[in-house]
Amino acid sequence: MGLDFGSKTVGVAISDGLGLTAQGIEIIRRTSENKLRQTLARIETLISEYQVGKIVLGFPKNMNNTLGDRAEKTLAFKEMLERRTGLPVILWDERLTTVAADRILIEAGVRRENRKEYVDQIAAVLILQGYLDSEGIRHGED
Repeated sequence: MGLDFGSKTVGVAISDGLGLTAQGIEIIRRTSENKLRQTLARIETLISEYQVGKIVLGFPKNMNNTLGDRAEKTLAFKEMLERRTGLPVILWDERLTTVAADRILIEAGVRRENRKEYVDQIAAVLILQGYLDSEGIRHGED
């Protein structure tokens, strides 16, 4: 499972059974940045539904490799996920994934006012796909 954790949304992606490709499945929305109980409950439901064994969480480092406020909140979310799910949570550098997701939507002809609706889900797909690709390379697969 790949997650793009934002201040009001969490983009969610799942890999296929072979761990080759990532597909976006939904965007979890919340009314307040600090209200995570329902978000975590929804993630637990998806973990059960898709038989997830590992979570890849986008880690928003600054371009100069330092950690800002968003990265600190992501680290806290990682700890919550590990406690609630018992699954390993891997941090994955997500720098520029939102920019890439926006570019994909532009190229697909999605209107500007509708792009925000999908960008977090596409970013989650890019995060998870980056991880899957690196694992394939590491294990000597094509």
